[in-house]
Amino acid sequence: MSQTTPADEQATNYGGWEPVIGLEVHAQLLTESKLFCGCSAKFGASPNAHTCPVCMGFPGVLPVLNERALEFSLRTGVATHCQIPPVARWARKNYFYPDLPKGYQVSMFDEPLAVGGHIDIETTEGTKRVRLTRIHMEEDAGKSIHDAHDQHSLVDLNRTGVPLMEIVSEPDISSPAEAGAYLRALRCILQYLEVCDGNMEEGSFRCDANVSVRRVGAETLGTRTEIKNMNSFRSVERAIDTEIRRQIDILEDGGRIVQETRNWDADRGRSTPMRSKEHAHDYRYFPEPDLLPLTIEPGRVDGIRDALPELPRERRSRFVDQYGLPAYDAEVLTARRDLADYFEAAVALHDNAKSISNWIMGDVLRVLREARLDEPLVIERWPVTPEQIAGLVRLIDDGTISGKIAKTVFEDMQESAEPPAEVVERRGLRQVTDQGAITAAIDTVLEKNPDKVAEYRGGKDKLLGFFVGQVMKATGGKANPKAVNEILRARLAG
Repeated sequence: MSQTTPADEQATNYGGWEPVIGLEVHAQLLTESKLFCGCSAKFGASPNAHTCPVCMGFPGVLPVLNERALEFSLRTGVATHCQIPPVARWARKNYFYPDLPKGYQVSMFDEPLAVGGHIDIETTEGTKRVRLTRIHMEEDAGKSIHDAHDQHSLVDLNRTGVPLMEIVSEPDISSPAEAGAYLRALRCILQYLEVCDGNMEEGSFRCDANVSVRRVGAETLGTRTEIKNMNSFRSVERAIDTEIRRQIDILEDGGRIVQETRNWDADRGRSTPMRSKEHAHDYRYFPEPDLLPLTIEPGRVDGIRDALPELPRERRSRFVDQYGLPAYDAEVLTARRDLADYFEAAVALHDNAKSISNWIMGDVLRVLREARLDEPLVIERWPVTPEQIAGLVRLIDDGTISGKIAKTVFEDMQESAEPPAEVVERRGLRQVTDQGAITAAIDTVLEKNPDKVAEYRGGKDKLLGFFVGQVMKATGGKANPKAVNEILRARLAG
């Protein structure tokens, strides 16, 4: 959940070696259609259903740029503190795979959309800045399916032409945990910007890791390898750690590292060679002849900057300052924009930020996980509304119900969708605060347990919990716990 958990809480010791890590993230943009045609970019359709002559690369067709994809990419560049050059140029990246029907990929090369920039992450030593090299746009390739038939590989071209951003970091990352922290922070930014849903399982947020090692204190970089096919944050961290240890073992045995691309096998916990690592010249980049250069006016960049939403780090700081929340609460609540919105909607209705935070971090998130609604952008499907959470906390604060009864009300609200006050009245759950009724229940309990009363008065103070439990049982859990404790102590002291 959290994108700011300090990286390297349990620092990995690599015995005099230090890793050097750079990450290349491919983020699928949240557009309805593909980058250069009108085909749907939606995930999950039957194979090859979302295709047309343009994305399948038929002769004579011409691409038309998806303007929304450009806007989303510029928004990301501005939000990550990049410089936006006045001109970006499309390029053809030439290579052949069966899932690339044109035989080339429309991408960007020496004149990308955004350069520089940075993302800050939290480590045990404080905030660390990871620099960005570039952000550029490109089209996705199709999907090869190797396990459907024993003797054949199948190709699904639905994803061909889907708009992507490639976000490339500098090799500033020094551990697997820092890599995880960077990815969580980046995904959170993209989700706040509403440009990518960040779903790693569906492939809309994918990461390739470039890993090398060198002796601690050395300035020269080692030979790097690229790790692919990692579909979770945990998988990225495991794959990088495994690759670091593999390289160290080779070097300490007197061998040398081969520059190559490796495929991560999460089930076996190891990587295997895919192909030798390509250089830029291997792709024979040349200018895309069917697309004009992109001219980015400074006024457009200024407008995007002015329209940016409050981003995660800023919102986290505000939650601490404005609502008096602990840093941990603020971190959890702001890890997702929809969760932070949910919290603020509830607090606007009842001003008890800490109690509302506790309910969201506990019961609400538990329900979301159990219902498998814990992926972002589904807040409208959540079974308990901000109004209901605010109303529930208000009933606790004004003494209408106890915290224990509130758990029952919360569970009922998920099924009935009723306001908490209506659930309380329908089920007769209003807290008993009448001191006469509470005293009568206490006297009955004491009369039934004279031996334990004697033991308590003889010094066994822990029996107070037994008496409280018996009184709460006798009142169906409705008695005000504070009043029960006060009256019990007075009765037992007498």
